[in-house]
Amino acid sequence: MKLTDMQVREFMTVLGSDEPAPGGGSASALAGSMGISLTKMVTELTIGKKKYLEFEDIAKETREEAGKLQAELLDAIDKDTEAFNEVSAVFSMPKATDDEKAARRSAMQQALKGATKAPFDIMVKCVEALKVTESIIGKSNTNAASDLGVAALNLKSALQGAWLNVLINLSGIKDEEFVNDYKQKGTALLEEGCPLADKIYEEILKIV
Repeated sequence: MKLTDMQVREFMTVLGSDEPAPGGGSASALAGSMGISLTKMVTELTIGKKKYLEFEDIAKETREEAGKLQAELLDAIDKDTEAFNEVSAVFSMPKATDDEKAARRSAMQQALKGATKAPFDIMVKCVEALKVTESIIGKSNTNAASDLGVAALNLKSALQGAWLNVLINLSGIKDEEFVNDYKQKGTALLEEGCPLADKIYEEILKIV
């Protein structure tokens, strides 16, 4: 069963069990999906309201973008766990001969790269979601302004959580060019996304 097909209580039971996956990566994707879902909710509470008619077009555009990111971050919950399972599967590979050991090492490197890319993709989507969230501030239903602040908090948590999962997988990768590339790109996403999340939160504090 896919994680996203589980009921909330069932998912949390698995998350809190001794199963190594789902773990922090999937939890980060869930937080990100909750964040952008709140942004989408705000657009839904804005569209069709006479008071916010002047913002109708941007609300509809934001709703579409938020819906797309919502689906992508939901998919990332399972993708991150699937990537981790690929790493775990390597441990069951034979290692009796030198050839088997070499094949095992190669498979592990490939699996770790996949396990790095999964949370990195979460980071990319979180930064996109923060930009979408910022675009609707002051142009949406003021009664739901606090939800945009909560959206930003969830997205920042998801961004930083995914980064930790990127780093822990990079620590086992021997390809220095790959490691340096992802560290550089991940750091850039953090430097863009975290201040933006803080900015959104501070702007919402002035409204509520």
